[in-house]
Amino acid sequence: MPKIIRLPKSVADLIAAGEVVERPSSVVKELLENSIDAGAKKITVEIRRGGIQMIRVTDDGCGIAREDVRNAFVSHATSKIGGADDLNRILTLGFRGEALASAAAVARVEVMTRTADETVGTRYCIEGGEETLLDDAGCPVGTTLIVRDLFYNTPARMKFLKKDVVEANSVAGVVDRIALSHPEVSIRFIREDKQALLTPGDGKLESAIYAVFGREFLADLLPTSYTYEGVSVEGFISKPSASRPNRSMQFFFLNGRFIKTGTGSAALSEAYKHAIMSGKHPACVLNITVPNQLVDVNVHPAKIEVRFANEKAIFSAVYYAVKNTLEGDHSKAQLHLKPSKTALRNFASLAGAEPPKQMEIHSAPQKREDFFLRTSDASVLYDSEPNKKEYRSDSITLNMPETVRRQPDERTFLAEPSRPRPAETDKAVSDAKPEPAPKKEETDRAEPEQSGTDEIPAFRVIGEAFRTYIIVEVEDKIWIIDKHAAHERMLYEQLRSGPDGKATQMLLAPIPVTLRKEEYDAVLRHVQLLADAGFLVEDFGTGTISVTACPILLDASDVPASIQELAAYLCRSSQQILTEKMDWIYHNTACRAAIKGGDFTSEYELRKFTEKLLSMPQIRTCPHGRPVMIEMTRREMEKSFGRV
Repeated sequence: MPKIIRLPKSVADLIAAGEVVERPSSVVKELLENSIDAGAKKITVEIRRGGIQMIRVTDDGCGIAREDVRNAFVSHATSKIGGADDLNRILTLGFRGEALASAAAVARVEVMTRTADETVGTRYCIEGGEETLLDDAGCPVGTTLIVRDLFYNTPARMKFLKKDVVEANSVAGVVDRIALSHPEVSIRFIREDKQALLTPGDGKLESAIYAVFGREFLADLLPTSYTYEGVSVEGFISKPSASRPNRSMQFFFLNGRFIKTGTGSAALSEAYKHAIMSGKHPACVLNITVPNQLVDVNVHPAKIEVRFANEKAIFSAVYYAVKNTLEGDHSKAQLHLKPSKTALRNFASLAGAEPPKQMEIHSAPQKREDFFLRTSDASVLYDSEPNKKEYRSDSITLNMPETVRRQPDERTFLAEPSRPRPAETDKAVSDAKPEPAPKKEETDRAEPEQSGTDEIPAFRVIGEAFRTYIIVEVEDKIWIIDKHAAHERMLYEQLRSGPDGKATQMLLAPIPVTLRKEEYDAVLRHVQLLADAGFLVEDFGTGTISVTACPILLDASDVPASIQELAAYLCRSSQQILTEKMDWIYHNTACRAAIKGGDFTSEYELRKFTEKLLSMPQIRTCPHGRPVMIEMTRREMEKSFGRV
């Protein structure tokens, strides 16, 4: 059998380093936590090439005594615990004594430090776990630690690192979380010789949130505070109107330590259960304070996951904190008219009709969304006719069929355009009188025009159920059509068809969207991809992007949520090929632009939309794979009623 040997210290250190030092952001996290444990009030973090070339962390903490400098880089040497009993009441962010030893094993490390009792500082250098220098140095009270050439002696680890900009944004995300968890510490972040973050360190959480995420994000937050059975919850939660499509902006801190907690997320979702739409998620920055003996933080190498002695108390504290705040929120939500004009216009264009006029209620002066309407959209999928005249509505010119028939006291229907013979003159056309409009019963039973194909079966639109499902009689079958799913697939095919289906509309004012640093980086790395899909985005700084244009199919009010979903997708799908990413963007845009279940649709639009759907046999599922229609034969129906 193989002989058991004891590994050399250098090899053992490399193995241990792999558990703690995964990438540059891991080093920054450990060094920042050490600075905070040292009582620092001002910390400066500087990186180059995403932290691979250089990481410098400077603090004004207590410093390290000269006689302790060597021990600081020995595995499992720490000043934060002294025995097994101390693990039950850990008061510091770090305690294992692995961070400095692990970093020194895979990089070139230099430290300059001085305590308040010393008149001369100490400079200590160590490379690959081997000491190279210990000397005097002139430096202020505190510690400056420099990590150079990370993974220089482990090329196998180096090749798994991502691009410099990706690693830099991962570091930025760590700095953001540390700044939010300790607003009493002023943190300065310098990235490639440019200052990216500076928090005031005034002890106010709102100041840290403002510095990290900006004014717009802070304006949508509500303060919350609650104590339950010894568990204290303080921080901010988002207003219901500012919900997001994912949980990326949920930050939970336990005793000043960033954690991932399913208990906290579940309590947050439960508290918002009847306050936001299904599929939406709130944002939060919550600090949970519990007695140290009731939590075990020694269960994960990065100390991100913890175990609670009483999960129910944590859940209840978060739930009641959020619920009480939401019930006391008397701010008025902005009025959003539903359905959106863009969705109605898109549906009507596919049906070959003008969107029906809706009653509009304005609580305050509203901007004109009609500004974005393109003159060609009213006939995207409508067979062009040689004779059309311009029809003006609200100063917007639309191409409408020449013959418009109206019935008193009924909704306006557009009659089918007639094809004049070549010999007819313009005068003859202008003198022609419209025939009386057919009765409603005759209109419902009339067979539709074939739109250039002979394959459309005779059908009759019976009606619409729940303003969501179109009920159609086709020969000896009943078809039930999901109008949202069908419309979504039509828009998806339109976007895929080429440049004509991906028209872009410029927004009246740029729309800022705040993202996590990792999502922010993903968007900036895919600017051209988004431009090809119709979104024009620009870097607005500090984790915020500015959207100046969006696909014409999309309503301007849907832009922030759409960008947030795209950012989250691009962040988690870095390994997917470009065509898959573009296809997903088409799915997302079509889903948001499509008419929604519950939106009003006129009878004429239902009939024309059904005709168009029947002429497109390739559309039988939506982009997500759900069926567009289901059918029930006459025999199945008669069998259900016992007729056969």
